[in-house]
Amino acid sequence: MQFFAYSQEMSPSSWNRDVASPSSSPATPELDVISLGRRVRHLRKQAGLTLDDLSAAVGTAPSQLSLIENGKREPKLGLLQQLAASLHVSIDQLLGAEPPSRRAALEIELERYQRGPLYESLNLPKIRISSRLPLEVLESQVGLLQELERKLNEQAATPEEARRANGELRAMMRERGNYFPEYEAEAQKVLKGVGYTTGPLSQHVIADIAENLGFSLHHVGDLPHSTRSVTDLKNRRIYLTQNQRQDHDPRSVLLQALGHYVLGHETPRNYGDFLAQRVATNYFAAALLLPEHATVEFLQKAKAAKEIAVEDIRDAFAVSYETAAHRFTNLATKHLGITTHFQKTHQSGIIYKAYENDGVTFPQDHTGAIEGQPSCKAWTSRAVFDVPDKFSAYSQYTDTPSGTYWCTARTERSASGEFSLSIGVPYQHVKWFRGRETTARATSNCPDPNCCKRPPAALADEWAGNAWPSARAHSHLLAAMPPGAFPGVDETEVYSFLAAHSGR
Repeated sequence: MQFFAYSQEMSPSSWNRDVASPSSSPATPELDVISLGRRVRHLRKQAGLTLDDLSAAVGTAPSQLSLIENGKREPKLGLLQQLAASLHVSIDQLLGAEPPSRRAALEIELERYQRGPLYESLNLPKIRISSRLPLEVLESQVGLLQELERKLNEQAATPEEARRANGELRAMMRERGNYFPEYEAEAQKVLKGVGYTTGPLSQHVIADIAENLGFSLHHVGDLPHSTRSVTDLKNRRIYLTQNQRQDHDPRSVLLQALGHYVLGHETPRNYGDFLAQRVATNYFAAALLLPEHATVEFLQKAKAAKEIAVEDIRDAFAVSYETAAHRFTNLATKHLGITTHFQKTHQSGIIYKAYENDGVTFPQDHTGAIEGQPSCKAWTSRAVFDVPDKFSAYSQYTDTPSGTYWCTARTERSASGEFSLSIGVPYQHVKWFRGRETTARATSNCPDPNCCKRPPAALADEWAGNAWPSARAHSHLLAAMPPGAFPGVDETEVYSFLAAHSGR
């Protein structure tokens, strides 16, 4: 297919596409600590050893061995070797792929379910898995969870495919601290090619970048309605609209179009490819608008002064607040040693985009998808909508089951309504940020449904069964994901557009 079509923002049925991590960098295989733990326990009991016996043999406290057997701690290589020797097996046997027994396989499966988003979404107490748990109970619980997962997946097979792909990409993104050196390197090459030195990236410099890469730019009034840009690879032209929407930086749209070419993208084979390419081009564009060296230098000075602020990044590089916040997540962990999270939340409370590597507990469905879920009403991302001062950033401390977090947020209007954009960090990192002196504080008990999902008992007693709201229904709730290699793009319309313009 000889074109790249960069699509418009889609309906909320595709919220989950905007945050992902490139599939070009496979995740490093990890030790399966649950399977290992069950295998150690099986081999220990088979050898007639107690925890105390094995503890004495390997020189590790029984409590630490118990954590390993319960899949809650990953042993170091030296301890693995000692365990294998004491249990009279090889390392390969200890790390074998197959569970040692059917019971062990069921225990592993139940433990995985109980640690996953599906079980979390059910809000059920966890079952203590021990040798005293009857085999028929294990079989029943695992069977029920497998059937529940199957039925949930059947309800929306096509959207599930995209949501699962997005969950996998987000996991890789978290693993790498949202930092991708390969895209940073490509951005630096492009900037070097046009002699860029310092300062905000002007449209003139971006036009030079396009010319240096061999493309001519054409602003037209009839760009296909489902696209932001169309790249004609045959004639090396990039078509852009003359009437760019206010909520999209025209510089970013062009740089993302060039990113597909620079990064060597081919026609997406599936939703996973589509999502990965979208994230890659977004990252590439941000790395050009906020070059790594200059942005890191700026952030390091701000950290030294304990004055990190997203609005300062925005102003220094002449980008949107959202772009500045995204770029901060790219560089904060790698260069500043700061873990962080980001949210873009609609005024209705629905999360449109999210990223975290700091342990914050975002709401998620049974697949692990965050986008499309309601944000806790106590969080900064929701509280900011009620703040009268819309000019200044709003900061707040929030106590949650996973720890205390400090967040700063602003609201912005777009064609789709009002959104909050928030950046947050764990309490131990707040000392580096402007706004840490805030006295605003809230408590969130989510995912406990009594936090903000269920109405207070007094209200429920009075109004349950006596209220009938008329929901603001949206057709996208009933729709499957858009078909095609470029979801949401009408290929016939694009091809017709290119045919009409190719002779001009």
